[in-house]
Amino acid sequence: MNQQAKNPKTAQWQALSQAHHLAPFSDYKQLAENGPRIITEARGVHLWDSEGYKILDGMAGLWCVAVGYGREELVEAAARQMRQLPFYNTFFQTAHPPVLELAQAIAQLAPAGMNHVFFTGSGSEGNDTMLRLVRHYWACKGQPNKKVIIGRENGYHGSTVAGASLGGMKFMHEQGDLPIPGIAHIPQPYWFGEAGEQSPEAFGIWAADQLEKKILELGEENVAAFIAEPIQGAGGVIVPPDSYWPRIKEILAKYDILFVADEVICGFGRTGEWFGSQYYGLQPDLMTIAKGLTSGYVPMGGLIVSDKVFEVIEAHGDFNH
Repeated sequence: MNQQAKNPKTAQWQALSQAHHLAPFSDYKQLAENGPRIITEARGVHLWDSEGYKILDGMAGLWCVAVGYGREELVEAAARQMRQLPFYNTFFQTAHPPVLELAQAIAQLAPAGMNHVFFTGSGSEGNDTMLRLVRHYWACKGQPNKKVIIGRENGYHGSTVAGASLGGMKFMHEQGDLPIPGIAHIPQPYWFGEAGEQSPEAFGIWAADQLEKKILELGEENVAAFIAEPIQGAGGVIVPPDSYWPRIKEILAKYDILFVADEVICGFGRTGEWFGSQYYGLQPDLMTIAKGLTSGYVPMGGLIVSDKVFEVIEAHGDFNH
């Protein structure tokens, strides 16, 4: 890109990248050779780079800019809030109107019986919060041995230590000695790529039955939760067969474990419902959110917690997180 650059600032910015910036999910040698594309402007569904090229942003930033770029009302709301109260923590029995009103708004959109929100800085942090909250929940119920969380191969739940462990991407596990203990994985419901000669219906049932098989293998008394994306996003936009989620619901009803829906990508309208769980008729105990929550205009995530879980932890003192 450097050799063809028309804008001298492009080379300057690329030099700054090489000198100082560590980019996520990047081959640094390749990045140094080619230089990053420098994005300088965005409006609606389009981006412009430093060379003046107009680009259709088909990926919506990173699956997040749900309402498009250049929304002046969001810029004005952020500026107004920053002038009045740019930040205050919610530790130590304090709160502020925006956090309370946003929690209420999210609860009104979430599936019935999900009325409390713990806010975080990202979806990855939301899943870290989930891991700690789930284990705290079972400890409060006098079952501290229920620690194992089951995820899916090729699922994606973030890049923090807990988030990457919960996800089932082996190339991520190869770096940093992951997954951490207490996490197991079952096959993904990827009919198109992995079903062989099985019909979608038969493969969906088979993939769902792997959850029951894993629960029995580990012992129900040791399993805390099952986490899954309604539709796997980063894993390749894997839409499960129609038979998959109904069978998963039957299995979840049979065993005493929590269900966590990772709605970071599916949430806030991506499936045509507010959440992917509503599209599939699921009733999670916890839901991780981020991305479309703010359309990427500010970093924010969270964990929506069901009344069932909240009522237990509410009665047992501090959640030290």
